Amino acid sequence: MGNLIAIVGRPNVGKSTLFNRLVGSRHAIVDEVAGVTRDRIYGKSDWNGVELSVIDTGGYVLNSDDIFEGEIRKQVALAIDEADVIFFVVDAQVGITDMDQELAHLLRRAKKHVLLVVNKVENPQMYLEANDFYRFGLGELYCVSAMTGSGTGDLLDAAVELLGPQPPALPVEEEPDRPPRIAVIGRPNVGKSSLINVLVGEDRNIVTPIAGTTRDAIDTDYNKYGHRFTMVDTAGLRRKNRVNEDLEFYSVMRSIRAIESADVCVQLLDATLGMENQDLNIFHLAVRNRKGVVIVVNKWDLVDKDTHSTKRYAEAIQERIAPFSDVPVVFASALTKQRIHKVLDEAMQVWHNRKQRIPTARLNEFLQQAVEEHQPPAYKGKFIKIKYLTQLPTETPQFAFFCNLPQYIRDPYKRYLENRLREAFNFKGVPIQLHFRAK
Repeated sequence: MGNLIAIVGRPNVGKSTLFNRLVGSRHAIVDEVAGVTRDRIYGKSDWNGVELSVIDTGGYVLNSDDIFEGEIRKQVALAIDEADVIFFVVDAQVGITDMDQELAHLLRRAKKHVLLVVNKVENPQMYLEANDFYRFGLGELYCVSAMTGSGTGDLLDAAVELLGPQPPALPVEEEPDRPPRIAVIGRPNVGKSSLINVLVGEDRNIVTPIAGTTRDAIDTDYNKYGHRFTMVDTAGLRRKNRVNEDLEFYSVMRSIRAIESADVCVQLLDATLGMENQDLNIFHLAVRNRKGVVIVVNKWDLVDKDTHSTKRYAEAIQERIAPFSDVPVVFASALTKQRIHKVLDEAMQVWHNRKQRIPTARLNEFLQQAVEEHQPPAYKGKFIKIKYLTQLPTETPQFAFFCNLPQYIRDPYKRYLENRLREAFNFKGVPIQLHFRAK
């Protein structure tokens, strides 16, 4: 749950290039113009079996009147405050600047695990020149080239060592009998605390019209309406000293923590606003962490409706979250208690969907029928034969297809097989993974 790494540094030192290198995709925009990264970007990385959540922050700038750069400074401070390990990135080609020194001073006061990453080290001479950064007093240097990837392995080894021993993953059959953990996630002031208060039948959380009222993530076990579950309110954490909070950024920082430990995420949207970009970011966080998802359109009582309103609204949401659109959508109101019980019913159903184990015999009956109806297209004149299908012994639904030429199976056919799996077996609200292996 706690493997959160923040990448910080002044503009144009290669933070986004390093982020892309660590998460294995070009998710962050990279440009020679300083200040390209303004919104926070989140990704998942895996190093020697340890999962890491990585945050790319904007360039830290001092004494600027630019409103964006002022917001970036606040968000960098929040990232430093919340992260378990901080990658402080500097530029070996430019050397030490005043902004580097100011940020180093901030990091020394933070009393966090800081790894000093000297980027753009491309030759032996630059390794020698990088020693100048020892002046920061932040310990060992990690000389890397984010562009080529050199040195990043040693950097990640050091980060994993600082994070400490990781709890062993329990096989599915040995998972203890515990209630599902349901995380209520969403942007500030969409009604998360109000929803929980109605579900559990008590005013457990303070509710005000002020965004960000909830400061503590509270886990509580309940046995209500025939369901046993653990409810988590993720609206925020604690008020930090010397931090001017950016609520949008803070809500996502806290959602990362809750999502990683949850089984099912109930994501609330404001019916009067629809699914905005921040909602989409939070949804993708849950999906990348392979959690079950239920989307709840709250404040439905405030919307002018006709007989087709729910259908149109649901279709608009599914278009935005595609290609994973097999997600239950509940239209509710925490204020009027409209369809509140259905929220819990759907969350429990998604949890059961996520836990289900399908016998291999049934899977291969399904495979035979799916392949007969639509054969895998030939590729480069070679015919693909899928012979066998089994579910892997993992916590989340993953399936292994054994075939003669796994490398030639294209994405459209993979989507076909996933859609057929979802039709044949109920995986609504659950991300599933398909693996293709040589027979």
